[in-house]
Amino acid sequence: MSAGQGTGRPSGLDGYPVEVRAEVAHVRELVSRLHAELPRWGLVVWTAGNVSQRLTSADLFVIKPSGVAYDDLTPESMVVCDLDGNLVDGTRSPSSDTAAHAYVYRHMDRVGGVVHTHSTYATAWAARAEPVPCVLTMMADEFGGDVPVGPFALIGDDSIGKGIVDALATSRSPAVLMRNHGPFTIGPDATSAVKAAVMVEEVARTVHVSRQLGEPTRLSQDDIDSLYARYQNVYGQ
Repeated sequence: MSAGQGTGRPSGLDGYPVEVRAEVAHVRELVSRLHAELPRWGLVVWTAGNVSQRLTSADLFVIKPSGVAYDDLTPESMVVCDLDGNLVDGTRSPSSDTAAHAYVYRHMDRVGGVVHTHSTYATAWAARAEPVPCVLTMMADEFGGDVPVGPFALIGDDSIGKGIVDALATSRSPAVLMRNHGPFTIGPDATSAVKAAVMVEEVARTVHVSRQLGEPTRLSQDDIDSLYARYQNVYGQ
């Protein structure tokens, strides 16, 4: 139940125009549904991980509440925060990674969705503080090169968000491996960021397996650029 619903108390969204409240309702449903994709693809365990999406009609975003089991998540349980990470609407505490999401939204205008997981293989690369090398056409398509590593940062303030932004400033990748922590992914919306989270785990696993057989062969930069341009601008409908 959102703040104010059935309680006689005003909602934190009461001062916003009707179009903002309508978008919040839509994004709550979307973000709730996308959270189900994380355990479905084996990217999280227990209550770890989070998905958020920024609104287009106001400087707000919707994110998972902290410490709630995935089976218990509903659109109503999603919380709304401003771009400083302050709770605007909802009856639960926001995710412990809210400050990181908020920092990314404040500093990367093109980003409309952020995802964080502790998926096994991507997190293993993060634990080694090693970028995943671009040795697959799939990587060139999706990431435009290596998957970079961001610095170690403690949870709770802007440090993780700053590390994400700095690491991706010179990369085409929608994913970054935060050292000793795990992957964060971005996209123009939350659906795209979830896709990136699925894909970074897949390539991290594949490259790891390849390394058990020998050192994988890197793609040339020219081939990476060509593959990336085709996939981003020509592929699909």
